[in-house]
Amino acid sequence: MKTSLPDRPLRRPALLLLLFGWLLSTPAGAQTRATVTGQLTTSTGAPLDFATVTLHRAADSTVVKSEFSDEKGTFRFEQTAGGSYLVSAAQVGFVRTWSKSFTVGAETVALPVLALPKSGATTLKEVTVVGQKPLFEREADRTIVNVEGSTLAAGNTSLDVLSRSPGVTVDGSDNIGLRGRQGVLVLIDGKRQPMTGTELADYLRALPAEQLKSIELITNPPAKYEAQGSAGIIAINLKKDQRVGTNGTLSSSYGRGRFGKFSSGLTLNHRTPKTNTFGSYTYANRRNYGALTIHRDFYRPLDQGKVYDGSTDQDNYSIGHNQSHSWKAGLDYTLSERTVLGFTLNGLQTRSVQEGTNLTTLLDADGQPLRGYNSTNDRDAEFPNVAGNVNFKHTFPDSVGNRELTADADYARYDTRRLQFLNTFRDREPVELFDRLNGDQEGLLTIQSLKADYVHPLSKQTRLDLGGKVSWVHSDNDVEFTVPDRDATTGQPDLSRLVRDPRRSNRFRYDENINAGYINFNHTLPKWTLQAGLRGEQTKGVGRQDEVQYSDSANFTRNYFQLFPSAAVKHTFTDKHETSVSLSRRIDRPGYGQLNPFRSYIDATTFGAGNPELRPQTSYNVELTHTYRQKYSLGVSYSRTDDPIVGTVQPTSATSRVVVSTSQNLGTQHYYALTLTAPVELAKWWNVYNNGVLYYNRYVGSIAGTTLGSRNARPAFNLSSNSTFTFGKGWSADLNAEYQSRELDAFFNTRPRSQVAFGVQKSLWERKGNLKLNVTDAFYTGAIRATSSYDNYVERFYQRGDFRVVTLAFTYRFGNDKLAPARRRSGGAEDEKRRAGGA
Repeated sequence: MKTSLPDRPLRRPALLLLLFGWLLSTPAGAQTRATVTGQLTTSTGAPLDFATVTLHRAADSTVVKSEFSDEKGTFRFEQTAGGSYLVSAAQVGFVRTWSKSFTVGAETVALPVLALPKSGATTLKEVTVVGQKPLFEREADRTIVNVEGSTLAAGNTSLDVLSRSPGVTVDGSDNIGLRGRQGVLVLIDGKRQPMTGTELADYLRALPAEQLKSIELITNPPAKYEAQGSAGIIAINLKKDQRVGTNGTLSSSYGRGRFGKFSSGLTLNHRTPKTNTFGSYTYANRRNYGALTIHRDFYRPLDQGKVYDGSTDQDNYSIGHNQSHSWKAGLDYTLSERTVLGFTLNGLQTRSVQEGTNLTTLLDADGQPLRGYNSTNDRDAEFPNVAGNVNFKHTFPDSVGNRELTADADYARYDTRRLQFLNTFRDREPVELFDRLNGDQEGLLTIQSLKADYVHPLSKQTRLDLGGKVSWVHSDNDVEFTVPDRDATTGQPDLSRLVRDPRRSNRFRYDENINAGYINFNHTLPKWTLQAGLRGEQTKGVGRQDEVQYSDSANFTRNYFQLFPSAAVKHTFTDKHETSVSLSRRIDRPGYGQLNPFRSYIDATTFGAGNPELRPQTSYNVELTHTYRQKYSLGVSYSRTDDPIVGTVQPTSATSRVVVSTSQNLGTQHYYALTLTAPVELAKWWNVYNNGVLYYNRYVGSIAGTTLGSRNARPAFNLSSNSTFTFGKGWSADLNAEYQSRELDAFFNTRPRSQVAFGVQKSLWERKGNLKLNVTDAFYTGAIRATSSYDNYVERFYQRGDFRVVTLAFTYRFGNDKLAPARRRSGGAEDEKRRAGGA
């Protein structure tokens, strides 16, 4: 639920840092893609396996990407953008060797054999020369945040790192947005996360950032991806150890804000030529707080307008204690040179205890106090989640190019066990308990899916991708509220004896089946890249409620089939200029919790509830991007969304002071955006990645008698600047600054906010150890102030929490440092994402 207070001047250090970074940068543009292949040998001609091969830009030797040579010494860089490059190769006991400069166009580039001479006394020095990936990378259709190795990940949660990624926002209701739009599909290792809003945010808060490898922000995905997510896809990729033999990593961190935050973990990996066995475990123990101040104004309708009917003031404060155990285990087995079978099992067990207080004062139209409440709200929740995957990959040899078949079977189970104890006292002498509400919720969500993808090169210039997916979802949520029984004679509540409240209790079950298939063509010409795809999805959903208290529509059946076309065209004018245009149709189905009408009480006068009448929102998206020198990009995009799902906060009736937070459909949303990406190398030791989004959201429709149109819209912008510093002798640092302007999104008007985070790290013991220190929201400017306005109701809120945290973290890698080619697949979508990189 969203909620603000009296205005307070916003401190602007983040904005000043942003402007400084932007003044040092230059404007920008987009990329043709091909494959680069080669082979490594020793000086005697023997194949050199498991060597690190790095692709560099020829102009400045900047690292573009890294791969590993296989058992035959061969390597390949797929989906390489046009331009001039160098390749370097390094291996333990050999001298790093560089290729000559070469140019990538539309055809596959086969490099001459690179022979690496053996090194003598310099061997150890060669091993320490490790290419560090930049913190942010911009590709044609996505932005990649390389979390692994960043000081900003130390001791933080996945939600912390995600919220500081370019263009990503997390509002006061924990809704994740991308470039000013709601409706994002979140994938973790290729698996769709079924939660939305607070449930998804809590899941990401329990996932330590030390487990992340990278985050991909994909704004206009091709047909290979699920059509879910009108604003795009956020793909979170977890770490994978590629070293041969037995090895592992130990990590531990402690952070301090108002309260302490501790996490510690261990990963183990054992790789042989035929098998790879891996596992990890992380324990986190984090305490935090939340404070929320709310002022509400109520209005009564009149024949010719409205009249002020009074207000309420609220102060909420809570202390939370979260403990989580996350683990993962798996096995990859190489059945043959071209066939790999894999198994993974992972889990996340979370315990969350929260103690909250609320003080509410009701005032009449003259501003005189009517009565007051003083509540305690205690929660105790457990979320034991487990998921398993079986994956298969086979490569077929072909004269044109390798054909590839991948298949996945997945099962996931998400449990919810939540207890709530809400006691309300009269805020006057004598203070006495006059109401009691206890809640007992048990929820079960299971997801099963089968997925297959096939890649078939039709020629050296043309590739056909096709595949299908079937998924089954079952959600069962049973919540029972108990309230004081009433004396049969006096009618007074008996606070010592609680009975079931049928008005609030319910059991809601939802079953969903989605059958999907897609076909996608990619064709490459000397200066053109063409992609076209079509995805079809049939959705069958059935919702059932045992006790229909709020709406007959809680029982429903939905069956619909929709087509989702996508296309993209890229043209390379010169080696410095490229333009691309892409379009797609996408959908956002309501989350399972959003459809469930059960209530979740925040205090005595506020509760959240789902809406079984929600319909999916669908959108058409188009984007035009120009890229200059493969670095600077300038994009223009437009999206039209029908039946957009928006959050609302409304009184339960015209005369009630009780407020419900829920989701509803509006008529139409029009979204316009201008996006600028400008990475700048200010010095050999200082790189800056700047990203800016100027956007305009306009909603058309009416809810609760309030009509939205052009007068209820305004432009907004988001700026971020991220600096990475490399000082030598193992020292490096990061600085992250972000500024979000005032934003008007449907009924919510949010004031500007900003934050600055920075960190420093030192590599120890020939890069086996790493010590990091970082500070988040250093100037405490991340608090949220907003106003939610309707014709009959206005709410202002001010929300803050334990944002400013200082964290010290330590990691240590042990075991064999020899690397092997990456073969593990944590799910079918992981390879799918790699293949779609240039689509």
